Amino acid sequence: MELVFIRHGEGEHTLDIPSSLQKTDPCLTANGIKQARFLINQFPLTSKDTIIISPLRRTLETACIWSGNIDCRMIVSPLVSPRMFPIKPESNSSPCDKILNLEIIKLEFPTVEIDETFSQDIWHEGINTLSDINFIKLAKVFISQCKKFKQEKIYIVSHDGTITSYRQMISGQNLSRNDFPQETGWFQISC
Repeated sequence: MELVFIRHGEGEHTLDIPSSLQKTDPCLTANGIKQARFLINQFPLTSKDTIIISPLRRTLETACIWSGNIDCRMIVSPLVSPRMFPIKPESNSSPCDKILNLEIIKLEFPTVEIDETFSQDIWHEGINTLSDINFIKLAKVFISQCKKFKQEKIYIVSHDGTITSYRQMISGQNLSRNDFPQETGWFQISC
């Protein structure tokens, strides 16, 4: 099985760092929308494809723009929500990385499924500040869930730190922030 991790398009929270990281619920910029549209040609989708999406507006917008009118399966999962990389003990999540309320997702993104198999704690806190040990446990659960789809390729729209955390865990390589993908950059990993 191939996992194709794709970073969301440019978000409002990246326009004036560090102060813009305090913005709650940032959406895509005009440039981020263009980047998401670029994915249509980069990764043409069919109705047989599955996209797993982080529960933040910028990732949901990226996936919805990319999928366009294709009736593919889109699933929102807290296991691909933002993650610090490297993890910093005693750090807190930035306001821009707060997971959307499930009711908002259901209302504003009605074409996506919500993976409600996880505890409210995971849906509220996400994986952003989990210890590496706890992240690896949940990452293994996520990969196991992906294998149950019995598809050759699964797309995941997520965040730079999350993608790098999964890449490091799956590949066994030591990675750094220099390995972060750019907006709508991607990595394909075999599991």
